[in-house]
Amino acid sequence: MNLEALFQSISKLRVGVLGDFCLDIYWEANMRLSSLSLETPHHPLPIVQERISLGAAGNAAACLAALRPHSLRVYGLRGHDWRGSIMQGLLQNIGADTQHFLETAAYCTSAYIKPLRRGISDVVYEDPRLDFEQRAEISALAQEHMLAALSQAGEELDVLLVCDQLTQGCVTPKIRERILRLGKEGLLIVTDSRERIGLYKDVIVKPNILEAQTATGEPDGKSAALDLSRTTGKPAFVTMGAQGCYLADGEKVVWVPGRKVAAPIDPVGAGDAFHAALSLALAAGQPLQDAAAFANAAASVTVAKIGITGTASPAEISAIY
Repeated sequence: MNLEALFQSISKLRVGVLGDFCLDIYWEANMRLSSLSLETPHHPLPIVQERISLGAAGNAAACLAALRPHSLRVYGLRGHDWRGSIMQGLLQNIGADTQHFLETAAYCTSAYIKPLRRGISDVVYEDPRLDFEQRAEISALAQEHMLAALSQAGEELDVLLVCDQLTQGCVTPKIRERILRLGKEGLLIVTDSRERIGLYKDVIVKPNILEAQTATGEPDGKSAALDLSRTTGKPAFVTMGAQGCYLADGEKVVWVPGRKVAAPIDPVGAGDAFHAALSLALAAGQPLQDAAAFANAAASVTVAKIGITGTASPAEISAIY
């Protein structure tokens, strides 16, 4: 694969991301600074460092931005809350066009907060995660705004990534129906879905092994990939973590091995990096197997970045390819 030519092609692509945008937040507490509270029988957590990064569809957008397409447009929802304001700023910081990133007071901006305690030793203890997440269906008005935003996607984009992550996220049945119609009309769409990957047709799907097995009932990644590709009528990529991925095109299944990464590793966000790199490579005209190998390389860069949902730049991918 000629990486220089591929990155040149990527620089001309118009890319969109639709789905559930979240924040990953790390609060680091130095327990050596804590003292017993006068009001309660607890030691408070003295937060000395806060790290905030884009998660879910937001991390997919960050991974896309790191690979420098011509334009990046995001389609999603945020609440009228402090997390929504931070997310809006982070998306703008990566150069995303947020005109279709809609604010609605009835929506809860998703965030996953991980308190990390450090004491005298080098041991880091992670408290139970604090989750902000939308728990009810989105409003009819928000849904109509999303559908209107997608009305010109077929003409305005070269590829659309769908990140359908939340049980009550913005990819409602009506919005999924519009996505499937866009796929049938010819827009290249690559979809990742935690719970509903089996409902997608006429689009490329990229589940992990657990999602694929749940959707198909098949016992392994190879069989699940073939089943999904026959259901969707498009190629299916089933990721297998560090091992790599299975690629099926409806007739045959190909194993695309992953790249070995020395410990320690942090797999958080690797699926988003794979999703982003795969989508761009396919939109740039790469053969399926080459696109999967490129996506594996991008994921292997991110897992070496500890404690953050990292991205993979052209220089970082070129260094290991």
